[in-house]
Amino acid sequence: MRKAKVERNTKETKILSTVNLDGVGKSNIDTGIGFLDHMVEQISRHGLIDIDLKAKGDLHIDDHHTTEDSGYVIGEAIAKALGERKGINRYGNAHIPMDETLTRVVIDLSGRPYLVWKVSFTQKRLGEMDTELFKEWFQAFAQAIGANIHVENLYGTNNHHIIESCYKGLARSLRDAVRIEPRIIEQIPSTKGVLRKDG
Repeated sequence: MRKAKVERNTKETKILSTVNLDGVGKSNIDTGIGFLDHMVEQISRHGLIDIDLKAKGDLHIDDHHTTEDSGYVIGEAIAKALGERKGINRYGNAHIPMDETLTRVVIDLSGRPYLVWKVSFTQKRLGEMDTELFKEWFQAFAQAIGANIHVENLYGTNNHHIIESCYKGLARSLRDAVRIEPRIIEQIPSTKGVLRKDG
């Protein structure tokens, strides 16, 4: 089973996460930010990745550090669980509709972090969460997991639908990318022979 545990302790946040890439989509998420909990649950449920995440952050200041650092920790845990990335599909993509909204997410677990973010909002907040923080979460996640991630909201008007389709799109594309391809189970899917965050 491809499992990992990562703990991050700073003056701003204390976060512990475990992941199981071969799970069934069970989650136990508690960041202190209700809307963020709901979004991370989407990654677990639709990515079929079991995720436990406990975060205590300086929410008395704002949600920034907790949001960003939770992206780092989940990304790092998945990267750790992937190991050398032998036998993985590597690429994944998804088009996610939610009523009037359609979003495309494409991922490459290349080891080279890069985020393309083409998403905008007409509200400054969703629940108690600043909408500008969603890009920060995706940026931190891409950096920590070592992936090239493109997120593009093609159209939509409801801000809740827009961001939820982004997280569901990440989940479904990640589900494909981490999947083991039986024909190359002992191979790294790269002509370089290496797929690592630092490679």
